Amino acid sequence: MGTEANGSAADGTPDPRRLARVLAEDGVRLVVDPALSDALVRELAAVTGLTPTRDPASGPGPAVHVGPTLPAALREGDALLWAHSTNAGVDALLRPGWPPHALLTRTVGRMGERIAQYVLAWVLADCQRIPDVLADHRARTWERRQGELLDGTHAVVFGTGAIGSAVAAALQRLGVRTTGVARTPRDTPGFDLVIALADAPAALPGARWVVNALPLTPDTRALFAAPLLTAMDGATFVNVGRGESVDLDALRTALTTGHVARAVLDVLPTEPAPPHAPAWDLPRTVITSHSAGVTTDTDIATDFRAAWQQTTEGRLPNLAVRVGAGY
Repeated sequence: MGTEANGSAADGTPDPRRLARVLAEDGVRLVVDPALSDALVRELAAVTGLTPTRDPASGPGPAVHVGPTLPAALREGDALLWAHSTNAGVDALLRPGWPPHALLTRTVGRMGERIAQYVLAWVLADCQRIPDVLADHRARTWERRQGELLDGTHAVVFGTGAIGSAVAAALQRLGVRTTGVARTPRDTPGFDLVIALADAPAALPGARWVVNALPLTPDTRALFAAPLLTAMDGATFVNVGRGESVDLDALRTALTTGHVARAVLDVLPTEPAPPHAPAWDLPRTVITSHSAGVTTDTDIATDFRAAWQQTTEGRLPNLAVRVGAGY
């Protein structure tokens, strides 16, 4: 891995040995997002040995920042040494720009388990026709509805990282054949097969379930538009990745034509969605307000502690983000 003049590798990750040297010096600040709980802030302070501040402009020293977004005061110059995202997604930190010399790490925690459980719950609800049963109940209608066996169905999961593979493994354990879609296909636990994005349209017609677990990058923005959505043949579409990966107008058309049978959207392009947002009126769609994998204080503290230990030892953390790739 080559290192450029600013101490960063070609993929945007900084030199961990340089970071370790700076962290060992006096004057490093621990800047925490104002929304973080006092208990979490105390734990972060105990991990680092630094006095925390919620003021990003608190001093001239290099800053370690923990939070979901990056304050404007830390985006300029060399004020930011390292930012740890309290979410798995990092697109909110990367825009409208990122200091190229800084380390970015993220929180994963047990999110893979939580999101896998969420997807499995909605898949099973679909098999048992729970939306129809609830409608029958509201209408006081007695209607015997035959359920569908999950065993033997096919799921295509876009994204084969920690979250996508956890989703696939949960489905696979119940007899679902799983196909993963990745930028670089490789054998991955939880998947019977992993294919390249270019090959995804050919796999979609036979899919009963299509799950998006991709991060937001220039390549995934509006990825689920007409070409992919109309390649589906009555699939249930579940989005636990990023809202901006889906063209909602194209999704409306696909739901109307039946290419998509149902949709479960945990994320939307604009959040929180106001009551008048068109997404609320999509047919046969449930919106769950970005709650599939809520990060806990324990997740944040555990992952930050591991990243701190690896960084202070001069090693690149396992949770480091390749800024150039966006994940």
